[in-house]
Amino acid sequence: MDHSRNEKIGLAGQSLLRKPRILLAPLDWGLGHATRCIPLIRSLLKAGTEVWIAAEGMQQALLKEEFPELSFLPLKGYRVRYARSGAGLFTRMLLQAPMILKNIRKENEWLKEVVKENEFDAVISDNRYGLYHKDLPCIFITHQLHIKSPSGSWLDRLLRKRNYKYINRFTECWVPDMPGENNLAGELSHPFKKPAIPLHYIGWLSRFETFGATEKNSHLLVVLSGPEPQRSIFENKVIHEVSHYPGTATVVRGLPGSSSILPSTSMIRFYNHLTAAELNKEMAMAEFVISRSGYSTVMDLVTLGKKSILVPTPGQTEQIYLGAYLHERKIAMAVPQNQFLLQTSLDKARSFQYKIPEYSEPFLLEKTVTDFIRSLK
Repeated sequence: MDHSRNEKIGLAGQSLLRKPRILLAPLDWGLGHATRCIPLIRSLLKAGTEVWIAAEGMQQALLKEEFPELSFLPLKGYRVRYARSGAGLFTRMLLQAPMILKNIRKENEWLKEVVKENEFDAVISDNRYGLYHKDLPCIFITHQLHIKSPSGSWLDRLLRKRNYKYINRFTECWVPDMPGENNLAGELSHPFKKPAIPLHYIGWLSRFETFGATEKNSHLLVVLSGPEPQRSIFENKVIHEVSHYPGTATVVRGLPGSSSILPSTSMIRFYNHLTAAELNKEMAMAEFVISRSGYSTVMDLVTLGKKSILVPTPGQTEQIYLGAYLHERKIAMAVPQNQFLLQTSLDKARSFQYKIPEYSEPFLLEKTVTDFIRSLK
């Protein structure tokens, strides 16, 4: 009897019987890439897949809290550091470019090894450029097809060329925005020139759901996020401002897993981190939400129809563009960090004519995921 042949047949049968095994990895720049992966992971699990997550640090802590039953693999992040001033941010990013490119090459080698060890059927990368594989379907998720620079169109074109060079190594590109005019990211997600690979708009990715929580008058939710040192700089400004606020406020510091604690009062509560369900409830109760103009946060705010005051990270061209774009369309009110005063901003927000769009195509993500899983079988 040919035992080796029977062994191979048995292994093939097991492979056919098991669920499709998907490796998913978010970028480590702030928590936004991890939070927007939450609805995607839920959709993948609902579609009958086995999801493994590759991450480290705060991103891993956040996703482990939401999905403790899933398998996790350690994957080093890009670990980019931001400058203390907005003016120095782009220069510092350019100086870190060799390190970023080195990490992209390293994560590609890492992927080859873990695919051999764990028999993944597909890979989903949220903005991690090195997670492509010649033998597997690999999805790249981004809302930044067009990357803004402070130097104008010539550098924008150069960045687009570089961006598309990496994106085109993947099988498909999924964009977390709506197709057409009812979009949140403007020319970032709807550029004139698009990648060569198939492109799918999958709708807004929010981990939150609308429910019947009562909005509390004069209650604020402040959500801090993003890389250091700008997260701490804005936190210190918020603490100074909110200490004089006559209403109530909840401040979420964006530090999952941290042992650092700020004392709360009867009026102002501080949390290092809240679960998706807890933050969902807090956001629903707030009269206004104050946060960065990070795209994942924007998707959460619009999903819940919340009035917001956005404070873009200084020097971060994407957030500055999003703040201006959303302000112009009356979806949110944006204030530069160096002009942010809490009471002044609230006075302006109360007279601001908000026009928050409704989510008109809620099944885009589910359809995209279902079609993708079918293609694997």
